[in-house]
Amino acid sequence: MKSLFLSMIFSFTMFVAFSQSKSDSTSVPDPAKKIQIVDVACGECKLGLPGKSCDLAVRINGKSYFVDGTKIDDHGDAHAKEGFCNAVGKAEVQGKIVGDRFVVTYFKLIKPKKVKA
Repeated sequence: MKSLFLSMIFSFTMFVAFSQSKSDSTSVPDPAKKIQIVDVACGECKLGLPGKSCDLAVRINGKSYFVDGTKIDDHGDAHAKEGFCNAVGKAEVQGKIVGDRFVVTYFKLIKPKKVKA
């Protein structure tokens, strides 16, 4: 009975420990690196990249790159009216181009300014 009780406590402890969400590694900029302002949208729907599903991409100096390090669904509904499949947005990013992909280390959407009528 004692081993069953200890086993249950151990299982519960492990469940709680592993159910914690990991911190988002793209939420804090590196002060030693330059922050770029880039276009961001669905690579297939808005930035002309080949593919068969909706994937996050950035446009840097006129060239588009799929993004590694964050996903399109991490930033809201891509198919909403102002989502990445329907509109091109702006983001602050840090990272580097590796091959034909952009490996992001910091990513923050820039909210569009509302125009007062």
